[in-house]
Amino acid sequence: MRLVLMGPPGAGKGTQAQFLASYLSVPKISTGDIFRMHVTRGTELGHEARRYMDAGDLVPDEVTIAMVKERLDEDDTRDGFLFDGFPRNVAQAEIFGDMLAAMHTPLSVVLELVVDDDEVVRRLSGRRTCSECAHVWHMLFDPPSVEGICDHCSGKLFQRDDDREETIRHRLEVYADQTAPLVGYYATSGLLEGIDATGPVEDVTARAVASLRHWGQ
Repeated sequence: MRLVLMGPPGAGKGTQAQFLASYLSVPKISTGDIFRMHVTRGTELGHEARRYMDAGDLVPDEVTIAMVKERLDEDDTRDGFLFDGFPRNVAQAEIFGDMLAAMHTPLSVVLELVVDDDEVVRRLSGRRTCSECAHVWHMLFDPPSVEGICDHCSGKLFQRDDDREETIRHRLEVYADQTAPLVGYYATSGLLEGIDATGPVEDVTARAVASLRHWGQ
């Protein structure tokens, strides 16, 4: 099974990717993991990616794709893979598709976790991080016993800048800009399957697994 999982920030991609990769017995791959691996190993691609990352710029598509190609050449991808949040735009999707076609390993399905913006804001803006132990609490779903104080270490809780509503809504606008064409691209190719990502985590997983069974897995 060769799968791409996509969805906006706060849709639960990381959590669902872990469950689904385990269910399918395939490696979970994200470009973030690949970038960190190359940077840690000090590879030529890692040095190139680091230059952009340190400057706060996006790593160019050609560098990202080269890293993805190397990752797909590893033995553990022979029986399938799950890409978490890649590709991010149509240009990457086209190159990725050509690469897989040349390897005779076309995509099986693209799962899109569907959740509305207000729900994403509710999920992310409720997070509070401990200034001492870095544990993350949620004011609605997992609140501390005493507001503003970590149960584990009594450290003070704070809201990260990227968990503020205005930041979240900006990230959602950027995501919609970049991925709306990508959703259309995969829908046209007949590979896209939308999954309702609202409700408890286990319910979302059950919907995703049911969808994969529909696709033959």
